[in-house]
Amino acid sequence: MDHSAEVRDFLTSRRARITPDQVGLPIGANRRVAGLRRSEVATLAGVSVEYYTRIERGAIAGVSHEILGSLAQALRLDEAERAHLFDLARASSPVARQRRRRTTVHESLQWVLDAVSSGPAFVRNGRLDIIAANPMARAFYRDVFDMVDGPPNIARYTFLDEKAHAFYPDWGLFAEITVAILRTEAARDPLDKDLHDLIGELSTRSVEFRTLWSAHNVRHHGAGSKTFRHPIVGEMTLAYEGLEMASEPGWTLTIYAAEPGSRSEDALRLLASWAASELSASAMEENAEVAKAREERSIGGA
Repeated sequence: MDHSAEVRDFLTSRRARITPDQVGLPIGANRRVAGLRRSEVATLAGVSVEYYTRIERGAIAGVSHEILGSLAQALRLDEAERAHLFDLARASSPVARQRRRRTTVHESLQWVLDAVSSGPAFVRNGRLDIIAANPMARAFYRDVFDMVDGPPNIARYTFLDEKAHAFYPDWGLFAEITVAILRTEAARDPLDKDLHDLIGELSTRSVEFRTLWSAHNVRHHGAGSKTFRHPIVGEMTLAYEGLEMASEPGWTLTIYAAEPGSRSEDALRLLASWAASELSASAMEENAEVAKAREERSIGGA
């Protein structure tokens, strides 16, 4: 991925969405650019036009926090966009390193997830791979877990599985959120080969992904509510909380819950019952296979 191009496209896209009157500048005549000119951004940020032009062209390594903050204010960046700008500058450093990742899940983390019995609970990374999940989350995201291309991945499901359009009633919103999360992660960890491979795959196979990716939107995904249409239990609106895990930077613990007394709570109870029956059937099948293997070994040794 061309990092200079990432910086350029992000800054130009943010500059293009602001009109002069929004920042108290005269509109004037014969404007040839959408939004602000480079000179206007430079004036608002208190830097020279030449210096801002170099930054916008990708020379962001070594730019001070003060100037980055001034640019963020001039471009009216929100919290997620401001963090993204700082991430881009950090990633441009010649000493930028790939984030260390744990490849196994501690048994205690699975205990914590399994202790959440009233709603789906799972851990994901910045690529939207599902790292660990409780039985409710496996039942909730059953189509994600059924995909055969690599680990269960919410982004791949959203853009490459037709069933996602039914699961997400407002598919367009979910698609935008998914791309914004991936864009944010790409700046946080620019050396993540698996992430770049995923972005390349989605860009190649999905026109919708390519279009949304070119918008350079980013976001923090912490809390709120979403509506889903599950193939087993139907439509439900769930609140969610996403908690960054201090023990593993880059991992997020997400828990879904329904409003007490609501139809969505009834749907979650039904989902829990269905998940339990699936686990029971799976356990019975596994026990039958073990018994069959023992019987075959017994016959072979007779």
